[in-house]
Amino acid sequence: MRLFVTGGTGFIGSHLITMALGAGHAVRALRRSSNSRLRTSTDREPEWITKGMADITVGDLRETDVLVHLAAAGVSPQQATWATLFRTNVLDSLELWRKAAEAGIRRLVVCGSCFEYGRSAERYEFIPANAPLEPTNAYAASKASATMAALAFAVETRVELLVLRPFHVFGEGQHEANFWPALKEAAASGGDYRMTPGEQVRDFTPVSMVARAFMHAAQRPGLQPGLPRIENVGTGNPQALRAFAEYWWKKLDARGRLLVGALPYRTGEVMRYVPEVTEEVGNHSGAKGSDALRP
Repeated sequence: MRLFVTGGTGFIGSHLITMALGAGHAVRALRRSSNSRLRTSTDREPEWITKGMADITVGDLRETDVLVHLAAAGVSPQQATWATLFRTNVLDSLELWRKAAEAGIRRLVVCGSCFEYGRSAERYEFIPANAPLEPTNAYAASKASATMAALAFAVETRVELLVLRPFHVFGEGQHEANFWPALKEAAASGGDYRMTPGEQVRDFTPVSMVARAFMHAAQRPGLQPGLPRIENVGTGNPQALRAFAEYWWKKLDARGRLLVGALPYRTGEVMRYVPEVTEEVGNHSGAKGSDALRP
C-alpha cells in the first residue's frame, strides 16, 4: 500500500508512519521543514515532501493509494486565530482533497476531533458518532466545519472517506505541555504537580491504538465511494482525570505531591467526553481496564 501522510512529524503522524514502514508499506509524508523529524525511534524514514500544505501539487500526490490527513492548525497546545484555523483546517484541507481526487486517490482518511461534539458530549454516557456538533472553541469549530466539508466532498466526488475522531490521545512523543507529558516530567523531577479538581471524565487513548486505527482505516475493505463514514477512536473506558493522574503518579514513583484543585477548570470545560466505539474500530483500537492506561 502507498500512503501519503500529512502531519507526518506530529504526534499521531509519527507513530502511524513508524507502524506503516514497519509493515512494509511505502510512505510519502509532508513536513514543513527539513529539520523536522519523526517523534518515534525508527531505522527507516518515509519519502519526505518538504513544503506547506497549501503548496502540495497534484504531482506530489500521484501514485498514492490512500491520503491520511492528520495536519491541522491549533492542535493543543498550539494557539491560532480563527482566521488561521479556518484557512488551514477547512480551506487548505479542502483544496488538498481536491488535488488528491485529481491525482486519482480514491480513499481519504481524515483525522477529526472529539472536541467537535462540544456541549452535546455531556448529554451522552457514550457519544455516538452521529451526535450533534456543538463546539465550544475556535479549534473545535474549525474541525467540525472541516468534517462537514469532507462529507459533502466525498459525496460529490464519489471518493471513499473515513473520518476518525480520536479521544484524548496520550503517549511518547506528545508535546511536553500536554497533561500526560507534563505529569511525567513533574514526577521525574521530584516536583509537585498542579492540576484542576480532576472531575472531568475522559477516554484516555494510547497513541499506539490510534495509530492502529488509522492503519486499519487505510486498508480495510467495505468502504463505498460516495458513502462517507465517521467513527470514534477510543477505548470506551471512562476515567476521571484525577484517577488517571493518580494512577500514573504512583506508577512513576513520584516523590512530589499531586496538588489536586490547585488550578481552575478552563472556560467552557466540557466535563464528560467518552465515545461510543464501533465494533469495526474497537477491534483494532479498543481496550478495557488498566490496558487503556498504557501509552
